[in-house]
Amino acid sequence: MMPSLSLRVSQNLTLTPQLQQSIRLLQLSTQELTQEVEQMLDENPFLEREGDDAPEPEPGKEAAESAESAESTEAADAADKVADAVTDPGNTSDFEPGASDLPLDFGAGKETGVDAEAAAGDSASDWEEWGGELPARASATDDDDETPMSDRRSEHLSLQDVLHRQALSLRLCQEDRAALYFLIESLNDDGYLEETLAELAQSFGDASDPERYEALLHHLTVALRLLQSLEPIGVGARNLSECMQLQIKAQQRLLDEEGSDTPEADALALDTALLVCQESLDLLARRDVRKLTQLTGCNEAAVRSALGLIAKLEPRPGRPYADVDRNAIIPDVIVRPSNERGLPVPGFSVQLNAEVMPRLRVQDVYANALRSHKGSEGHGALQQRLQEARWFIKNIQQRFDTILRVSQAIVERQRNFFVHGELAMRPMVLREIADELGLHESTISRVTTAKYMATPQGTFELKYFFGSGLGTETGGSASSTAVKALIKQLLDEESAKKPLSDAKIADLLQAQGIECARRTVAKYREAMRIPPASLRKAL
Repeated sequence: MMPSLSLRVSQNLTLTPQLQQSIRLLQLSTQELTQEVEQMLDENPFLEREGDDAPEPEPGKEAAESAESAESTEAADAADKVADAVTDPGNTSDFEPGASDLPLDFGAGKETGVDAEAAAGDSASDWEEWGGELPARASATDDDDETPMSDRRSEHLSLQDVLHRQALSLRLCQEDRAALYFLIESLNDDGYLEETLAELAQSFGDASDPERYEALLHHLTVALRLLQSLEPIGVGARNLSECMQLQIKAQQRLLDEEGSDTPEADALALDTALLVCQESLDLLARRDVRKLTQLTGCNEAAVRSALGLIAKLEPRPGRPYADVDRNAIIPDVIVRPSNERGLPVPGFSVQLNAEVMPRLRVQDVYANALRSHKGSEGHGALQQRLQEARWFIKNIQQRFDTILRVSQAIVERQRNFFVHGELAMRPMVLREIADELGLHESTISRVTTAKYMATPQGTFELKYFFGSGLGTETGGSASSTAVKALIKQLLDEESAKKPLSDAKIADLLQAQGIECARRTVAKYREAMRIPPASLRKAL
């Protein structure tokens, strides 16, 4: 073959750094965008917040970070204290976990509380005796009486705070006190102890010394019994079964205190509930009364009473103390009813949330200084950093403009939803909005992911307004979201003694002109986390 030269014309798309940054910023959530902005402000000297000489920290952020750092340091110190105390029992250095945050110390010299030696006894009755008498909370100080009630409501107490305050009334030795503090700090948000005592003892290191390891395990065992006696009942459990058993045993102790006044049916229900919790939790979840009756040896009426009692237990003891503000969703777009004329969507005002929009600008002093020193050493690198700051500001603005355009198109197409609710939702796919705005479907997908809209009907992710359609007898289509809302409405109105099956729900939808198969009904019901009819039936 002879070599030859030829010309060929072709087109290709190259993603410039500016376009890559624009795409990346578009798919970030509000929280991720805030982190990106803070990082850029730290790295680029030409970028600053508008109206401020320096970026201001978020309200309470510095205090929260210092508190978290202090808590983690205290937890680590507690672990070291347990190990040191066991290794050297004579070393009783001042260990007062949480002393800087709590008004009292750990009951040193107090006449009330529980002695650690009695708590370490082998008799189960001794444990129940002192466990039932533990006070629910520490006594208030004089300063608490002067605290306004409004301030008390605004103060958030975590599960660890509540447990530490109860632990103040316990009269413990140095080792058990440190071990109890360590276990409290090891609880998860639900109040469960995810690691075994053996794993916690090994976490101190040096597991090669059997004597030291056994001593650590002993103190952790004593601390666990103490922890499980505190309120809320069920805290410190290693699994769901143990959590429910702790709560049932607490109710049994209360009935034993009442003596002869205790109804025999209540005592039998508690005994049966304890046996049921010790069996397979799968049978309990399926409410398989027949198999549970065979395994427990109790009659069917007692098992049904036990299931009703178990349903009233708290599977997550730490739930009441969860910090709900930490999981609050900040909307990117706010939709309000409006009577103003000339709005993109008649009857509704669609606006960006100003609180989530970073206000940035180029540092004029540095930019002017760079402009007056052209040709100097390092000028090219600094000029590139200046251009990056300008691109970043432009891409941020373009991100919010795109979110606003997409939100206005969604509100315009789903206007009936904002007036009447979920039942008025219409089917809509990404392609419809993409064709209307002249954008690609992938762009619409990035915009609608992890972006939220506050509406008169509630706060929803932008992706919530998209859904497939189901055929109707009239030849139209109904949104899957509207069908889910209709199914939920039917289930809310059903009889508890005779709940609706999936097939019956499909028939009811068919009667209203919506073609929905039984399998589709089951899929929608499971998506809404609604149990089947057999589990919804009243006992």
